[in-house]
Amino acid sequence: MERFSCDRPVVFFEEFIPTDHHLAYFEVHCFEGTAVKAIRPRVPHWWSASERQTALSRLLDEVLALFCSNKPVLWFYTPLMYGFARHVDAQAVVYDCMDELANFKFAPPEIKHAEAELLSRADVVFTGGKSLFEAKNDRHANVHCFPSSVDVAHFSAARVCDAAPADQASIGSPRFGYVGVIDERIDLELVASVARMRPNYSFVFVGPVVKILPADLPQGANLHYLGRKSYLELPAYLSGWHAALMPFAHNDATRYISPTKTPEYLAAGLPVVSTRIADVVSGYGQIPGVFLVDGATQFAEACDEACRMDSTDTTWRAVIDEKLSQSSWDQTFARMKVLVERAVARELHV
Repeated sequence: MERFSCDRPVVFFEEFIPTDHHLAYFEVHCFEGTAVKAIRPRVPHWWSASERQTALSRLLDEVLALFCSNKPVLWFYTPLMYGFARHVDAQAVVYDCMDELANFKFAPPEIKHAEAELLSRADVVFTGGKSLFEAKNDRHANVHCFPSSVDVAHFSAARVCDAAPADQASIGSPRFGYVGVIDERIDLELVASVARMRPNYSFVFVGPVVKILPADLPQGANLHYLGRKSYLELPAYLSGWHAALMPFAHNDATRYISPTKTPEYLAAGLPVVSTRIADVVSGYGQIPGVFLVDGATQFAEACDEACRMDSTDTTWRAVIDEKLSQSSWDQTFARMKVLVERAVARELHV
């Protein structure tokens, strides 16, 4: 969105936050160094769903009046936002589908209907990976696949970073790590088994615990949960690992995922050990340094191999860097911009 903000105002209307205040209102937050503004709506927590939707529609109208002099392009990351925005007269409607949210734990039952409505209105649909593209392609006439892009300059800093974060410095080596949300997509039994099989390896998890109880996380002397870190901090953590992990379960929540962390790990110069997630297999299955496995035994053995690879052979990184050179956010932005401009042009010439 930062790149789009060079051509037009970008206003990010976030999910509402319940408040004790007696009226609905919004806060405006600016992203430093960019023209992107975040709108954070607050809605009284005791209001009904209908009252909440009416309030959000009104707040959205106020935001558009403040920041948009022309008809906007509406860009949706979730169908659940469409209900209070359907009345807006837009130049174009973009549905940027990054996950099959209906398959996630505690997904609202109305999400499928909301997505059907959004698909019927959207001018263009983007998907975050091949599996999602295949799932949406027969539901809309203008669907385009955009596998995960990566800020190579940001993550490649991990290759030369020497400063160890304080909460990781005392953790024993070799270290194997995961960055991201820890939720129902993580195979906790797999994590526990691998940690038991390799007691001399340290397994580091960086990210918030969501939709599962912290008490359900595997525990052990070699398991370390460091919590949420900022985007800017991540290279420093990655720099202290021998390999990166994607211990995803095979369930409804992971059926269509295309993990953005795959190219981020690789940009950091780390081998990757992953369960056989469809989009990882299709996108990275032939790439050196990516180990795709089934079960705890294979996962542990792949950690062994990744550890040796990291310390004895770096020529594989040249292949990685060539692939990543085709996955920059600048390239993704350029392709998306053309498609959005075409959608706007069609509306202008109706």
